[in-house]
Amino acid sequence: MTATAYPELPVLVVGGGSVGLLTAALLSHHGVPAVLAERRSGPSVHPRATGIAARTVEVLRELGLDTAVDAAAVDLRGGAGKAVARTVVEMGTGDVMTVPMPAPSATELDTTPFRLRGVCAQDRLDAVVAADLARRGADLRWSTSLVGIAQDADGVDVELEGPDGRYSLRCARVVAADGAHSTVRTALGVATSGAGDLGKSMINILFRADLRPHLRGMSFATCTITTPEAPGLLATVDGETNWVLHVACDVDGGERPEDFTHERCATIVQAAVGDPDLDVEVRSVLPWRPRSSLADRFAVGRVFLVGDAAHTVSPMGAFGLNTGVADAHNLAWKLAAVHQGEAGAGLLDTYAQEREPVAAATQDQAMRRLADPALHWGRGPEADAARAAAGVWAAPVVHLGQRYDSAAVIDPRPQLPSTVDLAVALDGSPGSRVPHAWVDGVSTLDLVASRWTLLVGAAGEEWLAAAADAGLPAHRIAAPWLSDDGALLVRPDAIVAMRVAAPVPDPARFLADVLDQVLVRSVAVPST
Repeated sequence: MTATAYPELPVLVVGGGSVGLLTAALLSHHGVPAVLAERRSGPSVHPRATGIAARTVEVLRELGLDTAVDAAAVDLRGGAGKAVARTVVEMGTGDVMTVPMPAPSATELDTTPFRLRGVCAQDRLDAVVAADLARRGADLRWSTSLVGIAQDADGVDVELEGPDGRYSLRCARVVAADGAHSTVRTALGVATSGAGDLGKSMINILFRADLRPHLRGMSFATCTITTPEAPGLLATVDGETNWVLHVACDVDGGERPEDFTHERCATIVQAAVGDPDLDVEVRSVLPWRPRSSLADRFAVGRVFLVGDAAHTVSPMGAFGLNTGVADAHNLAWKLAAVHQGEAGAGLLDTYAQEREPVAAATQDQAMRRLADPALHWGRGPEADAARAAAGVWAAPVVHLGQRYDSAAVIDPRPQLPSTVDLAVALDGSPGSRVPHAWVDGVSTLDLVASRWTLLVGAAGEEWLAAAADAGLPAHRIAAPWLSDDGALLVRPDAIVAMRVAAPVPDPARFLADVLDQVLVRSVAVPST
């Protein structure tokens, strides 16, 4: 490798897609100056995903970006989540079947503090996050590719190639967010398992065309177009003039991705809309194929895989992007705690311990939906029965209800009490996301505020004093998942690290020992 041009960096993030950008944002949020290297010249203008789930919204809220992303989202309140029509023209005349945007139940509305008004395309999300990183003064190196990586016991040497040539960096750790065909994962020799490629090869056409006259006020997240001339899936980007159309590439019939020129794609869009005179500007064409794979390891030494580099998930359910964001959220605070000397290096082992099982479960849930989309979109008793028979969890449970079992959790409860009712799944058990509750108009998630936080019951004076001794923020709350004289220790990622239902002889010593254990600073913890 070439001579090192910069001093050692705490973390290098490889890949500037949504997950890479949010990894850098979370690291910065926790006080770690990360460098991000991305081979493209800037954030992608071509969205691959549009569904931002509740847990990702909570992460954006933690970063202070929820309002900005909501403003960038398409307002689908009262619109359709899914529609089916022969063409857009016929959809506008009323010849359409729709499935309403899934309305949260009364109990679901009590599980999270903020919801987006609709879908937000990935390019719009990325623009918000990249702009925030620029405001923070983050080191974003566009048009920069990783061309070499080697690690030893003390650090990672990487070689990058940017606009000014090649240079080397010495990093404490590297996060690979470089996609399904990860250069880093390949260099590490990490294999993948799973079903691999699924279904047909597809072409993703990003185009600009004013469809409002044809839609006549209708709004939707996606519409399945059934016309034989151009069958495919139309997805909204801004709900007005920017859209993506997914159509099949008949490889078996001799078609190739390169056959889909901009001119041909414009004709396909006109056929799908049902207007041969429609003014269409094709902005970008991307070939893709649904895929389901899982890296055999999410961490190798000082290098960590996140997002599609760690797992690819079939698109049904909108689990892919959101699972990657959950990876970043889990990893960032741990990297920060180790970098800042608050935790032992062993805390980083819990990243793979926690995320690998959750990613595998999410992948399984996506695959179960793949054969029958009604298992995801269906509503009512018959759909509930079909999901139960197929082992399909409710989507909110997949996104928000899964649990961690690792050394960073005391007495974990990995078994879900319900795969149907999210409110039941979020019961305050160690390893689960702390339940959302309003405390004087502030959500418990906001009280955590990216820090170790103690929540205590109504009679928790001794716990409050112990938290003050330990330097922990603490809040008294009344909730069914916390006894009056009990306490809940919550991690910076809003995961419950410990729950105690009754007083202990020396709560200050108890908290100190618990923190030592979950931060891998010692191995002993007092009995509860």
